[in-house]
Amino acid sequence: MHIRPVAKIAAATLGTALSLVAATQPAAAQSGGASWYGSGHRTASGERFNPNGMTAAHRSLPFGTRVRVENQRTGRSVVVRINDRGPFVRGRIIDLSRGSARALGMGGTTYVSLHVMN
Repeated sequence: MHIRPVAKIAAATLGTALSLVAATQPAAAQSGGASWYGSGHRTASGERFNPNGMTAAHRSLPFGTRVRVENQRTGRSVVVRINDRGPFVRGRIIDLSRGSARALGMGGTTYVSLHVMN
């Protein structure tokens, strides 16, 4: 019978626990590129798109989730509601509506951090 050392078992258990915690909180504290969009008729959630609203698109967060988005360059932040899916461009983590991008002081793209509020 082969007995594994306690250190290997502890390391495997800790690694599994950490990966489970990371998998359950996809955007609790994400940071990366952000862009904005201002056209569209319907969002993935089915509601009508409001370009001046405080909404955003995220790949995996549930619809209705409120997220505080902070512009790392200017320090300004805004709370948005996820109502669409995207962005589908490599390196970007969120697409903001034109209104929320304006409130952050964004021109094109910028580096932001995300914090889930609820």
